[in-house]
Amino acid sequence: MSFTPLGLSEPILKAIADKGYSTPSPIQEQAIPAIIKGYDVMAAAQTGTGKTAGFTLPILERLSQGQHAKAHHARVLILTPTRELAAQIGESVTNYGKHLPLRSTVVYGGVKINPQISKLRKGVDILVATPGRLLDLHQQNAVTFSQLEVLVLDEADRMLDMGFIHDIRKIIATLPKKRQNLMFSATFSNDIRKLARGLVNNPVEISVSPRNTTAENVTQWICPVDKKQKSALLCHLINENKWRQVLVFTRTKHGANKLTRQLEAHNIKAAAIHGNKSQAARTKALAEFKDLSTHVLVATDIAARGLDIDQLPHVINFDLPNVPEDYVHRIGRTGRAGSNGHAISLVSADEFKQLSDIERLIKQTLTRKLIDDFEPIHDVPESNLNQRPTQAKKAKRSHPGNREGQRDTGNTAHPKRRNTKHYRSRRAP
Repeated sequence: MSFTPLGLSEPILKAIADKGYSTPSPIQEQAIPAIIKGYDVMAAAQTGTGKTAGFTLPILERLSQGQHAKAHHARVLILTPTRELAAQIGESVTNYGKHLPLRSTVVYGGVKINPQISKLRKGVDILVATPGRLLDLHQQNAVTFSQLEVLVLDEADRMLDMGFIHDIRKIIATLPKKRQNLMFSATFSNDIRKLARGLVNNPVEISVSPRNTTAENVTQWICPVDKKQKSALLCHLINENKWRQVLVFTRTKHGANKLTRQLEAHNIKAAAIHGNKSQAARTKALAEFKDLSTHVLVATDIAARGLDIDQLPHVINFDLPNVPEDYVHRIGRTGRAGSNGHAISLVSADEFKQLSDIERLIKQTLTRKLIDDFEPIHDVPESNLNQRPTQAKKAKRSHPGNREGQRDTGNTAHPKRRNTKHYRSRRAP
């Protein structure tokens, strides 16, 4: 199927062709006609499925038929959780709308606000924003929403995870009641559906992949290794396989900085991105990673959300995530747009609980590969997908003698835990 039957006009079809695309992805095939017709939409789609174009293209089509935005107004508001994702969506709007006389801008924190106020002064047809900066701009009367036609919540699940729910509700309270609402999320958790009940009206619900599944064209495997040997193993894998572009996930900002220094000490060009880095530093690191002048990008989950890197060959989980769904998001950075990818997890014995949760979520046991000279002293137990977590006694708290990235949580998300010899409890930073 081509894009032509979806109801897009010639200027947009030309922009799509300029990008080299000829066939819509499943999310685009279902979402574009529904959005053009004015329906509210709830769409569940993993990263790399083309969902950004799935709402960008029909929004551009709708806006091309109406009146331009007045001064300080926006006709479409796209809310997104991170600066990187906001920039990516802004780039998509610019590329696909280049043959249309529409104005757009992107606003987010971490940069000066005055240039953003200046861009909003004339009004914009499409405003892409992170919640905090948008509230700042609205409070300064830089933007108003009485002319708003469409609201998009992108990565809605991550916005809830990051604590933006109160900001989102404040923003929604400023919007006109009559508008089209589009919600895109990797999964539809109970919290997402609760948010949706107060937002969308009789939505068209779209799901293009089974919940919490991983891409078929991503080869996944784990390397059991002792925690103290992880950085040495990572250096070995990069050098031995001559990897030129590797995205590495750590659990903490401190861990990302530490690992970057260790890689640099082994003459591996690396950079870290996380919430403590300035926007300029994050933008520079990502640009150098894309042009291969930096070979390894070390990121935390929040900083990496929305990263769009074409043909990314390797994702490494240096630390397993505490939330198993984050594993799916992480490895979704590779194997995009039909290309093949590899996702390797360096797993130590104290991460058995996280590994079991991930394997239970994705309903498969990950292949294990031992690397010569890095065989672990402390084995990672085999998990059993058919075995429910036992209700054993809570693991004893370890001495705080300081394993990087590990902190005791007490009773948080998992009050009942498998009591294994090498388990340590932990929490997200």
